[in-house]
Amino acid sequence: VLVRRTGDGRLGDVTPAPFNVRSRVHEYGGGAYAVADRQVCFCNFTDQRVHLIEDGRAARPITPVAPLRFADFEFDRRQGRLIAVREDHRTGTEPANTIVAIDLAGDPDGGTVLVEGSDFYAAPRLSPDGRTLAWLSWNHPNMPWDGTDLWLAEVADGGRLGPARHIAGGPEESVYQPTWSPDGVLHFVTDRSGWWNLYRWRDGEVEALAPMAAEFGLPLWGLGMASYRFLADGRVACNVIEQGRARLYTLGHGALAPLATPYTNPGVPHACGDKLVLIGASVAEPSCLAMLDPADGTVEVLRRAATFALDPGYVSIAQPIQFPTEGGLDAHAFYYPPTNRDFVAPDGELPPLIVRSHGGPTSAAGDALSLAIQFWTSRGFAMVDVNYGGSTGFGRAYRARLDGAWGVVDVDDCVNAARHLVDQGLADPARLCIRGGSAGGYTTLSALTFRDVFKAGASHYGIGDLAALASDTHKFESRYLDRMIGPLPEAEAIYRARSPIYFTERLNCPVIFFQGLDDKVVPPNQAAAMVAALRANGLAVAHVTFEGEGHGFRKAENIKRALDGELYFYGRVFGFTPTGPIAPVDIENL
Repeated sequence: VLVRRTGDGRLGDVTPAPFNVRSRVHEYGGGAYAVADRQVCFCNFTDQRVHLIEDGRAARPITPVAPLRFADFEFDRRQGRLIAVREDHRTGTEPANTIVAIDLAGDPDGGTVLVEGSDFYAAPRLSPDGRTLAWLSWNHPNMPWDGTDLWLAEVADGGRLGPARHIAGGPEESVYQPTWSPDGVLHFVTDRSGWWNLYRWRDGEVEALAPMAAEFGLPLWGLGMASYRFLADGRVACNVIEQGRARLYTLGHGALAPLATPYTNPGVPHACGDKLVLIGASVAEPSCLAMLDPADGTVEVLRRAATFALDPGYVSIAQPIQFPTEGGLDAHAFYYPPTNRDFVAPDGELPPLIVRSHGGPTSAAGDALSLAIQFWTSRGFAMVDVNYGGSTGFGRAYRARLDGAWGVVDVDDCVNAARHLVDQGLADPARLCIRGGSAGGYTTLSALTFRDVFKAGASHYGIGDLAALASDTHKFESRYLDRMIGPLPEAEAIYRARSPIYFTERLNCPVIFFQGLDDKVVPPNQAAAMVAALRANGLAVAHVTFEGEGHGFRKAENIKRALDGELYFYGRVFGFTPTGPIAPVDIENL
């Protein structure tokens, strides 16, 4: 639901039921709405049509009923139209991605193509005078964090674009978030130095604004993403990641200054006059929508994600750790000790440890409060959230550790995180678990199959067959594995050698699987095949499926069921009975 807050603090829904503001471009969506003056456009999830709301009137569709998807909107006031990224599924083969102009009066053709020829597009952004359009493009087999190109073209009086001019980027340079300053200077983030730093293009030259060993950008999994904004006084508010921890800075007059906030993970800042609006979270409090005054650091909380207050006696605080891993390198993680003011462990007993392998695999574990982690630590588990090689927040070289090595480097780092905590006397080696979702589910299954360290595991919509993933997935990720594993068919033997589904005989511990039946990223047949193999081999296995869920669970009852089911599973495996009512899970071969 798109919600509006007026200047006097009143809240109201902009999009009434049954509208669902969510795009499916690249399957992950993002950039599903735009606001300008008294106009709002948005993509409705059910039919993927673009709808327009003007002056508070009822929403009306402006794109046709057709297999088209739209995202990353930009109002073009000068031409009286909407510019967007379009994904066209009418081709019958791979969908065609373009940048289009949509007539605000209604466009029966679903837009006029402005830019085409590349496999993917993102971030069409008009200069303040509406006379220049900037955008990103990239091609198979790259993902946007591998290499993208930044382009500019003049907008003619009739709305057509002139010749495109290449500004930055390439197959081995990732450009992120082109944004125009209020005075018409193009800014963007690029990792040409080895770090995603902020640059500007002025007078035909590219200038670095704040060179440092830190990340001003993020992997572009969703369209419309941003990590910096311009303030009314010309400064830039930046979300900067240093050693995996995000902090807010302002950049102005050549100086980068930290901006004091109560948040450890300030999220994406949005300018609102001379103030910033952001979603912030701390190590001990749930996220909130807050308005920050950069002048004095005062914060006004506009809305909280949770109305309850957590007693600090039940909150485990993230502790950053660095530990040795393969090749003489170090890896990073956040460790959470078990924390519950009402209980202590028996003398001499070490806690069971859950190793969390995040998804992506280019995303990252952060240190902001996660109730999904506190669920475990308040129940006596220690947890370590691993930023294995390939994670964002540690520079391009750290991300590149996974090139050609997915299923090896990530597994080694998760194993070595567990061993490090055992060596530190912080975890019971007989009760080591690993869990993960999506790509983290693949790391989980690989660790359980190809290593003999963990005693139980949980795969949430994880990958068991890499070749099946490469052949049965959507366009955005259809060549993702070329860099992380190798191109097919040349690397077919590697795909098989790193696919847990073919080596289930090596598994020797119980595994539980959670799977959405509408998952288009990792189809349900992957989990079903792994479960069938474990069942046939007589290994303890549980399989929990959810109707109506895709890649990741969104319904509260399903999120709760997955957590409770996993806890019940570990209880049966390790011989304890969780308190409170938990519906049992059917565990075969236990």
